[in-house]
Amino acid sequence: MKVDGNVALITGGASGLGEATAHHLVKRGARVVVFDRDIDRASAVAESLGSAALAVGGDASSEADVAGAVEAATDLGPFRILVTCAGGATRSARTVSRDGEAHDLANFVDTLHLNVVTTFNSLRLAAAAMSRLEPEDDDGERGTIVTTASIAGYEGQIGQIAYGTAKAGIIGMTLIAARDLAAIGVRVNAIAPGTIRTRAWDQAPDDLIDALEAKVPFPHRFGRPEEFAELVEHLATNRYINGQVVRLDGAIRFDPK
Repeated sequence: MKVDGNVALITGGASGLGEATAHHLVKRGARVVVFDRDIDRASAVAESLGSAALAVGGDASSEADVAGAVEAATDLGPFRILVTCAGGATRSARTVSRDGEAHDLANFVDTLHLNVVTTFNSLRLAAAAMSRLEPEDDDGERGTIVTTASIAGYEGQIGQIAYGTAKAGIIGMTLIAARDLAAIGVRVNAIAPGTIRTRAWDQAPDDLIDALEAKVPFPHRFGRPEEFAELVEHLATNRYINGQVVRLDGAIRFDPK
């Protein structure tokens, strides 16, 4: 899938991994729709990218909001790339606390909604729009989708039962979606980041940052959002990568806590 000349929709595009991806894809010649609940921040990102970007506000779990973002992407040109970065963690808690209190059910459901539902909602509506395009090549490819999981989906830590389960759901979705969408020529891959140095870490104490970086086998540092964006580009452009979850983690494996 070419990046240059095509349109990418990036959910959660107003910050962190999504923002870095928007900047990277525009540099590679794409037009992007920056979709985020924070329309002010999304607008600022789009403005920084110039005429190649458009900001759309909305909730990635809303059918109407995502449909509107997909329509905006379609209006910009051939909409062939979806990157789902919307999601995140909520309050951490053990399945049962040390004093015997069960994990809050609403918190668990909210975390699944924030990650799994938003990803699936964006994937299904974007793929439906891509199916109406003419294939880009002799293989019959019409589009490509990159979702965002986490290594917590493989080895979630104590207190990450909700977040780890949600990210495991995205991991499990990948191969099934790739097989489902093979009939319409749309590839699906996922990235499972480890510790990536987004602005969310800016308020963390230095000793915590140092301790986490020391656990990364190589290189001994946090990942950079730009490295996530570079991997998005590779997954989008390498036509034989399909149904894969790629760890982006410097070979770290999370300890139990």
